[in-house]
Amino acid sequence: MVAELDLNLLRVFDALVTESSVTGAAARLHLSVPATSRALGRLRRAVADPVLVRAGRGLTPTPFATRTAPQVRALIEAAETVFTADRELDVATMERTFTIRINEGPAATLAPQLVRMIGERAPRVVLRLLGEGLEDVEALRTGAVDLDVGAPRPAADLREEPLYVESLVAVVAAASPAGRAGPLTDAQLCALPHVSASRRGRTRGPLDDVLAERGLERRVTAVAGSFAVAAMMAAESDLVALVPRRLAARYGPALGLRTVELDVELPPVPITQQWHARLDADPAQVWLRATVREAARVG
Repeated sequence: MVAELDLNLLRVFDALVTESSVTGAAARLHLSVPATSRALGRLRRAVADPVLVRAGRGLTPTPFATRTAPQVRALIEAAETVFTADRELDVATMERTFTIRINEGPAATLAPQLVRMIGERAPRVVLRLLGEGLEDVEALRTGAVDLDVGAPRPAADLREEPLYVESLVAVVAAASPAGRAGPLTDAQLCALPHVSASRRGRTRGPLDDVLAERGLERRVTAVAGSFAVAAMMAAESDLVALVPRRLAARYGPALGLRTVELDVELPPVPITQQWHARLDADPAQVWLRATVREAARVG
């Protein structure tokens, strides 16, 4: 019966669905595996659903569990806020998991700094960094995602803070002919083979729109699923890759890449962090956003 549910069982539910493992949930909850198994049994009776079912050698959440998980996470966060709102936050002892959906571009440079900072200051905090999937804000509303880092998605119930402005640059292998040349003209740029970075497999991007206005077209010979893969492909070939400037500056030298100037001005890309309005005053969330802000300055 649902009446049997208490906050502890909600935490068990959250841990089980997050870990998809009784052993993993036990570690997260600081319980023994048998105690967690018994809690899973009580949970199953209370919600009249298996919650986790066998899938091959592992376990997977049921459709009910997957559908309900964001609401349970929001309830847990709301309860934590009630009891901690008037207390000073002790991040050194805080035990919490934050989920950040982050665009692949800023993830390459901001995420390493963020993980290092949080590891030093809040060693019991776990960061779940999710790649972008569906371009919607529902995950922020339900609590499945705490922060969204990337290009903003305007919505009345979301809060937004600018982090920095990104731009795309062209990189080529330093050993390639293009890498040894000076700035590339439009004609030289279009004569070179390109690798496009798109998780949707698209061959067109902002550069193509600018070139089309000039009656030009580049030659895309490959499509990579991420900026990082595109950069590595360029490092091992004569391909040109467009990647975020921060990524090129951080990893380009190690990969043997050179940034080449273009006779094309590409539109800037604002990078923001967004969260739901209900999390405005939560002390842990305020601290998380401040840490992301600091990591963005360093990165």
